Amino acid sequence: MTTANGNPAGAEGSLISHLVELRNRLIRGLGAVLVIFLLLAPFANDLYEILAKPLMSVLPAGNSMISTEPHGPFFVPFKFAFACAFAIAVPHLLYQIWAFVAPGLYAHEKRLVVPLLLSSSVLFYLGILFAYFVVFPIIFKFFTATAPQGVAVMTDINAYLGFVIKLFFAFGVAFEVPVATVLMVRMGVLTTEQLKSKRPYIIIGAFVMGMLLTPPDIFSQTLLAIPVWLLFEVGLLCAKYMDNQPKSSLKANSKPKPAEPR
Repeated sequence: MTTANGNPAGAEGSLISHLVELRNRLIRGLGAVLVIFLLLAPFANDLYEILAKPLMSVLPAGNSMISTEPHGPFFVPFKFAFACAFAIAVPHLLYQIWAFVAPGLYAHEKRLVVPLLLSSSVLFYLGILFAYFVVFPIIFKFFTATAPQGVAVMTDINAYLGFVIKLFFAFGVAFEVPVATVLMVRMGVLTTEQLKSKRPYIIIGAFVMGMLLTPPDIFSQTLLAIPVWLLFEVGLLCAKYMDNQPKSSLKANSKPKPAEPR
């Protein structure tokens, strides 16, 4: 049977069902973000105070943060609360993506995807924590200490939020390097030996990534580049370990799925 435009009815029905499933997954993911945001909204000011602590702790006596916009003190904390809600919902969002693509995966692919999703979430959070507890105190202390004589360091709260969110994102993404390394090896794009031979280029690329993803100062760029390099080495070790595992079970599960009876 075909439709009016000549396409098979089954194919069109399958496409529609996939679109409906995708819509439902998106609704569930965004719904989770919204629910978490509503739970965090009453504590928006407290959350922003925690966010501002690395800068506030190194400001000279008598200096403080300011707001150059009338609505800033009200909206900026809620913007950060929404960013926190999105970050907290990352595992749920990744699960929704996995649940959407899982029916088309082989058994051995499903076994690989779940650990990768879990490790991606953990590494993302580790990147954020590293930025907050290690990078922020160093760069803010340096910035405030190098202010010219007579210049009062009084950062706008909205500018500060944009600055730290950018760094959070940069470090969260950068800490995914081990996952990317393992995926490249498992998918056959590169071997561990090829990656080893490209180590000098990886190191240069880490510093280029630091230059592109962080503010234009050597400290934050270096503090991003070095962890990226070290995480590449960790991913390389994990990929080498996985390559040394027996592959008989992998091959057994790689056979095409039998066609489902109609």
